[in-house]
Amino acid sequence: MSPVNPSAEPSSLERYLEAAERSSAEVIDTYSTSFGWASKLLGANEQQPVRNIYALVRVADEIVDGAAAEANDNPANLLDELEAETYRALESGFSTNLVVHAFAHTAREAGIKRDIIEPFFHSMRMDLTEREHDQKGFDTYVYGSAEVVGLMCLKVFMVGRDYSKEERVTLIAGARALGAAFQKVNFLRDLAADFKKLGRSYFPGVNVESFDAATQLRLIEDIENDLAASAKTLPLLPVGSRKAVAAAQMFFQALNERIRNTPAEVLIETRISVPNSQKLVILAKALLGVIPK
Repeated sequence: MSPVNPSAEPSSLERYLEAAERSSAEVIDTYSTSFGWASKLLGANEQQPVRNIYALVRVADEIVDGAAAEANDNPANLLDELEAETYRALESGFSTNLVVHAFAHTAREAGIKRDIIEPFFHSMRMDLTEREHDQKGFDTYVYGSAEVVGLMCLKVFMVGRDYSKEERVTLIAGARALGAAFQKVNFLRDLAADFKKLGRSYFPGVNVESFDAATQLRLIEDIENDLAASAKTLPLLPVGSRKAVAAAQMFFQALNERIRNTPAEVLIETRISVPNSQKLVILAKALLGVIPK
């Protein structure tokens, strides 16, 4: 949250931003336990901007995942309106949509441009039109729905810090790998729900009717490779963001391991999760500076 001059009354715009950022924090508290807990480890200058990013992403996700349809509204039209409003706010610095206003504030301060915002909305739009993916479509979807979110957060982490060209390349690769891992883990644990409720099958050639142990292991190992690639970049991150990202990564490593230990026939019927007691242990490790490998 942007600091307010303690010796003066906040301006109208400062108060509006405060309200907008509170609304973004509420979105995280409502929708994501793991992400919300991990975000609390972020540094003072990073926590709210990351929440602002997540809130916009979550609103778009809810539009395409059923909330809009349940309200008898048109998801495609609403997504178009949200995207257009986001670009408008990037230009003007203001939006009547509180979540968009908070996101645009962060984007303008961190240098988040349309080049990584447009792929996100493209992937969200794919959810409304694509029910199955070939490998190219899958890669496009994962990049836009998850990898660019990692890149947005990385923009926040890099504000005011100098990195060499080589370090930037490493950080970008790590942010993309972590975003991909998070998305793939979610696809795997939600395989049955996505297929039965939403009619989607994200992994190319994989659905609940043909899912077996060999397929399960292949997908788990792919996720592990992404997590390992991301872990190599953690030492380059500032301390606060390093601890938060490490916690998030360990959450998903634990989830991936639980998925590994769940028989394939059970996995397609049950949504696997990490118990809060284990999450608390992971948070404690992250606070102590433990970095996953």
